[in-house]
Amino acid sequence: MSGEHPRLRLSDTLHQPVRFSMTAALAAAEQLDFRDLRDAVQVSDSTLSKQIAILEDAGYVTVKKGFVGKRPRTSLALSTEGRAAWHEHLSVLREIASGATPGD
Repeated sequence: MSGEHPRLRLSDTLHQPVRFSMTAALAAAEQLDFRDLRDAVQVSDSTLSKQIAILEDAGYVTVKKGFVGKRPRTSLALSTEGRAAWHEHLSVLREIASGATPGD
């Protein structure tokens, strides 16, 4: 057997289930508000905040804070790097799912 298994190219950052779900939701939208993303992935505020910080530190998500009237609003979007990492991660998952073996 030659070559490395595709799983070795998966993103550890994106492979975690909550971050995977968040990234999928963000990839389908130009941007999402914190509340909408939280509701889409069905997690608590604190869980979402922790996962956003990880994605932001990786450079995959941009966070914009502002106000609508007197209410704070946090908007999230995939960065260019995040979108590229997402597409690469999906490509590797498809490669694994296809049953291709290293060296095919």
